[in-house]
Amino acid sequence: MSLTIRPQPGPQEAFLSNPADIVIYGGGAGGGKTFSLLLDPIRHLHNPRFSALIVRSSYPQIKMPGGLIDASMQIYPYLGGRFKIAALTWEFFSGAKIVFRHLRFDKDAHNFQGSEIPAILFDEATQISEYCWNYLASRNRSTCGVRPYIRASCNPDPDHHLKALIAWWLGEDGFPIPSRSGVLRHFERIDGQITWFDQPTDHSRSLTFIPSRVSDNPALLRVNKEYLAALRSLPLVERERLLEGNWAIKPVAGKVFRTDWFKLLPPGPLPQLTRTLRSWDFASTRDRQGTDPDATASVKLGLMQNGGILILDVTVDHLTPAGVTTRLQAIAAADGPGVAIRWQRDPGQAGEYQTQHLRSLLTGYDAKGLTTRLSQYSVG
Repeated sequence: MSLTIRPQPGPQEAFLSNPADIVIYGGGAGGGKTFSLLLDPIRHLHNPRFSALIVRSSYPQIKMPGGLIDASMQIYPYLGGRFKIAALTWEFFSGAKIVFRHLRFDKDAHNFQGSEIPAILFDEATQISEYCWNYLASRNRSTCGVRPYIRASCNPDPDHHLKALIAWWLGEDGFPIPSRSGVLRHFERIDGQITWFDQPTDHSRSLTFIPSRVSDNPALLRVNKEYLAALRSLPLVERERLLEGNWAIKPVAGKVFRTDWFKLLPPGPLPQLTRTLRSWDFASTRDRQGTDPDATASVKLGLMQNGGILILDVTVDHLTPAGVTTRLQAIAAADGPGVAIRWQRDPGQAGEYQTQHLRSLLTGYDAKGLTTRLSQYSVG
């Protein structure tokens, strides 16, 4: 059986063929960004001294179903790659390596002190701090014969430092300017300040931005026909960012939730409920370091006879894995066995293991994980 691995025509090909030192790719969800990043190092795998570093903001994002490891399994074994799971490293017959690492906190960047990394690839770069970006960029050097380069994928974030870096490629409305896609500019960073040039200088690096959206990924839409509908069903701000690629829009009063959508019930007995349920989103972040620490959260809902829904309780906690277990069991006991317990079940063996483990902690309760349709959840 023959297998062809190649980028799709359009932005993917443009991204993988652009000669800039730094190429930032994306702007919308579903544009095939991760696949493109994984394809990029292939051209250098014949070089025994070549290594590439692929970075995400957290370790779970690397291992999660459908994440970097799962996606790489669809490509690298066909190229003779052997995956060393303990080291999160692909090794190839030539000696070339592709390494996965996370950069959750600024201090994590210091793990790369003294490193020489010919190719640095940031997956979802708007989840990486400016400090980590700049520190790793200082490690982007090479003696293996490959000119050092950086590639990055991202979704729009108007408050992230990348927005300022690609501002020339964006219009005042926050949307990419089509005629500037892939155009190279050159810059020097001196004392934290960037100076731009139309032509290269002795000390400049070249940079470009290539936008993409889900419409540029027909392979995805053929397999997941509901994905476009899921993006269209998002709230305004997320829809503008993830579907349309808008780098300017921000949540403001009236654009995410309007207070007139919700009615606060006065103190007293609740309306009669036909069902109550608490849904969980698990994490294991003990402290609040970083700009966006994950939290273990739950919401308790009640279904009224008229079809309305009551929000009865919300919990948000930053806990260790053991703390998550304690909190889950304590809240279940407080709610009582009449309140159903649900969580999103990841596909595959990992999801089955998690479901069995959680149900063993909740014996006597109506507790189970649900494999949800993409259209039911926001797309990140």
